[in-house]
Amino acid sequence: MPKRKQHYATDEITVTFDPNICIHSAECLKTLPEVFDVSKKRWIRPENASAGKVVETVDRCPSGALRIESEPNE
Repeated sequence: MPKRKQHYATDEITVTFDPNICIHSAECLKTLPEVFDVSKKRWIRPENASAGKVVETVDRCPSGALRIESEPNE
């Protein structure tokens, strides 16, 4: 049974995570650990960094499991 897509939002940005396609490369954990921390129940906390840094990190996701739904107004 597929796992449901997760959404994590701030006023500026929404990050989605699809656990069904994640390859566990841990690129997000290594790049921005203050936002991506699997030791926490709510493991993505986009409010802990600038929206720009979150977008940069999500763009590095090799599987596409992480995506940006709404981008910051710059």
